This record gives sequence, C-alpha cells and structure tokens, in this order.
Amino acid sequence: MTNQHQDKFDLLRQMRERSRQGGGAERIERQHKNKKMTARERIELLLDVGSFREVDAFVVQRSRDFGMDRPENQYLGDSVVTGWGTIDGRLVYVYSQDFTVFGGSLSEVHSEKICKVMEMAVKNGAPIIGLNDSGGARIQEGVVSLGGYADIFLRNTLASGVIPQISAIMGPCAGGAVYSPALTDFIFMVQDTSYMFVTGPDVVKAVTHEDVSFEDLGGASIHSATSGVCHVSTPSEADCLYMIRELLSYLPQNNMEDAPPKPSRDDALRTDERLNAIVPDNPNKPYDIKEVINMIVDDGHFFEIHEHYAPNIVVGFARLGGRSVGIVANQPMVLAGVLDIDASEKAARFIRFCDCFNIPIITFEDVPGFMPGVKQEHGGIIRAGAKLLYAYCEATVPKLTVITRKAYGGAYDVMSSKHIRGDLNLAWPTAEIAVMGPDGAVNIIFRRELAEAADPVAKKAELVAMYREKFANPYVAASRGFIDDVIMPAETRARLINGLNMLQNKRDENPPKKHGNIPL
Repeated sequence: MTNQHQDKFDLLRQMRERSRQGGGAERIERQHKNKKMTARERIELLLDVGSFREVDAFVVQRSRDFGMDRPENQYLGDSVVTGWGTIDGRLVYVYSQDFTVFGGSLSEVHSEKICKVMEMAVKNGAPIIGLNDSGGARIQEGVVSLGGYADIFLRNTLASGVIPQISAIMGPCAGGAVYSPALTDFIFMVQDTSYMFVTGPDVVKAVTHEDVSFEDLGGASIHSATSGVCHVSTPSEADCLYMIRELLSYLPQNNMEDAPPKPSRDDALRTDERLNAIVPDNPNKPYDIKEVINMIVDDGHFFEIHEHYAPNIVVGFARLGGRSVGIVANQPMVLAGVLDIDASEKAARFIRFCDCFNIPIITFEDVPGFMPGVKQEHGGIIRAGAKLLYAYCEATVPKLTVITRKAYGGAYDVMSSKHIRGDLNLAWPTAEIAVMGPDGAVNIIFRRELAEAADPVAKKAELVAMYREKFANPYVAASRGFIDDVIMPAETRARLINGLNMLQNKRDENPPKKHGNIPL
C-alpha cells in the first residue's frame, strides 16, 4: 500500500468519524442530560445489531446567509442521519433527526436526504421509520426550508397505502413539522420528552391569552388520550423503539405482501370455558372485551393501538393460528360500548390501514347504538359514523365478526355485518340483534297498551320479556342467513382460525375508480 493511498484511507476514516460526531461532544452530553439519545444511538437500538448502512453521511448544508458559510457550520451529514437496516432480518429504511446539529432543524439538504430514503423505500417495498427530534424549519434558509417540508409531505402521501410509514416523536415537533408524522400510519410518542403542536405556547398566549405548558399543549399524554394524534405512548425512548419493532412484526413489507406468519405453540383448536360465563346475565352489566380478546388470540397477546383514546372501542393487532389480524371490538366497560364520534373515527382509520396491507379484520361486537345528544349531533356523529361504515364497506380483506351480546340499530349494520360484505358472521347464544333494546322497543310498540294498563309497570315487564324472547336473540337473524352460525363462546378461537384458513385465498374488489370520496 502506497503512502498516497494510506493518506486517502485516513482521510475517509477522519471524515466518517467527523460525521458520527454530529454537533460535537458538548451537545451530545446536553442531549443525554435531557434524557434523550442521540440520532445514531436511536438507530442502533431500533435496528438489528450491525445492520445499519448509512447514506449521505458527507452531505453538508448549502446556505451562505447569516453566517452559515462559516467552516464551523459545515456539519457532515447535516441534521439528519439516513439509511437502511433490518428489524428481525427484514429490510427497513430509517431517518433520524439529529438535535445536536442546529437543533435538528430542517434544511434543504436535510429534506433531500429524507426524500431519498423515502423514494428508495417505495421502490424496494419496505417500511420507512422516521425518528423526529427537530426544532422545525431552519429559519436561515427561509422558503427553501418550507419547500423541503412540502417535498416530504408529497412523498408521505404517495407512499400511503404502499408501504407502512411509522413516526416516532422523540423530542420537539412543531409547526409544519407535525404534518409529515400526521400523514404516516402510526405515531409513537415518549412521555415527558416529546411534544407536537402547530403553534407553541408562546404564540398561543399571544393570540388567545391562554397560558399553557409544552406538555399540556402537545405532550404524549394529551395526544394519546385527548386528541388521538398519538397511537402509542411510551415511558422511555428505549420502550418506544422496542414497541416499533414489535408493531412491525404484525405488518407486511408492503401492500403486495402478507404479514409474516409467526408459529405458536398455542393450540388452534383450544377452547376456553371461561368465555361461556363472561357475558353477565344482566344485559346492562358490563364486562371487559379485552379479556375476551386475550382468551382467544395466540398466547393471549394483544398489541393495542390508541389504548387511551376513545376507549369505548378497542383496536389493535394479534395473531390467530400464527396469522396477523387486526381486531376491532366494542368495549362494554366504557360508555356501554356505544359508538361516538371519536370511536367511529378511531376504528375507521384502523380498518383502512388493515385493508391497505392485507391484514384480516376480526370484529367483536357488543354495541347498543350510536351516542345520542346535542354535542354528538352538532359535532358530526352522522359524518363520523359514515366514516366507519365506509371503511368496513370498502375493505376487501377477510372480515370475520363475532356478536357477543348487543347489536342494535344502525350500529348492527355498521359493525361488519353480512350486508356490507362480512365474510363470516358468527354470534354467541347471548347475542341480541334488534332495531333497539327491549325497553325502548316496548315503549314505542306498546305505547297504547301501557297507557291503558291497570298496572303499567307489571305490563311493561311482561311485554319486555316477550320482546326479548322473540327478538333479542341471534336466531331471527340466523334464520335469514344474516348470521352464518351461532356458536358456543368457548369455540370462538377455533372457529375464527378455521374461518381465516377458509378465507386465505379470498378475492374481492371494488368498482374501478380513481378513488372514493370518504365523508371526511
């Protein structure tokens, strides 16, 4: 080896090391003091050990205004680390914003680096993961920085439904920066160290005179429970990255593939007698639908999405017979499982994601109807309910429904009924399928008899019992073929797995069109 070659090799090593240093030791230490990892540390923890391959490590920002042309402002790689690697041996693309370089602010080259890996992800059919930790647009670059955001937004939109897109908010995410994560499929946030908002506390105070903290305005707890912007909230960055790895295990690489199977020792024919007793005799008494889910799915493991938002409906991923499935379930423990605006939109979005990526949808139904009230009507419950209806109607993946108890009114239609292309519709013997509950129905049907009765209370009890016997059961619907079978609750796991096997080659399609017009 010649000395000239050695000098060139040494220069490469020096430049690589300089790129790895980001904003320097002092800023890295400050990042750690704020309980935050560096951009590279996050990538190393997220990906399989030794699998990361960086791209554009030597890119530098091009701005020459406001002193940005000084040598000390020329950071190799600028304020984002990009490349690819593997998670559980499967290819993923990743970008990780580096807060130690100009506060992770987005510059022209920062945007170009992100756009490059996004385009590679789409071309090669692999998920893209964005680790966001940025102060926003780089003010020194003006409109060029804003244009960079728009370039990313466009690619988020074009990639939607083609590859899974996951965003992790690991620090600040403000202004225009929030819209790229909002366009992706799932948003993860870290409690106490990450936040999202369009306008910060200072602007809010100046305009509306409201005094609010960063956490109360856009922290993980707010977005996971109140706004619904955040899908998964975690106590630490390490937990966040681990949860992203777990989520990806349920997802395919792209819209042309199926999610990878994961063999389990859990017997596909297993029954659970506890299910036979879980629905109370009193139709107004609640039970926890999550217990039902855990008794049925492989190894009792359920990966819940949007756990703290609109908890009257439960959504998430699990496996049945080793196959990845999406679960949508009314939760009788919260608001009796009624469908309101937030629950309808939460479920609709989840259903559409599953349909995009060929993940079968399992629906557990116990719904008394849509939430009544002025606030709901004025808030657009009609439009929100139509979104859920649209999502179920549009979905062409296998759709399996189990009615555990109540299926009343229009909510019966909406919750993946046979009438909107439900593939396998099962009911437990405890199912009640009717226009409305017995009490309300009797008040309407027998208004005159009740008014003329010598003992209205006794008469109503008699009529309610009669109505319940005649209509509040699954057999009228089954007699018309609206329910495919009435099963013992203990059999549910085996029947669902059998149904998934039966439907594994299902083919269904929607009429040719540019796209539908979902009632947004």
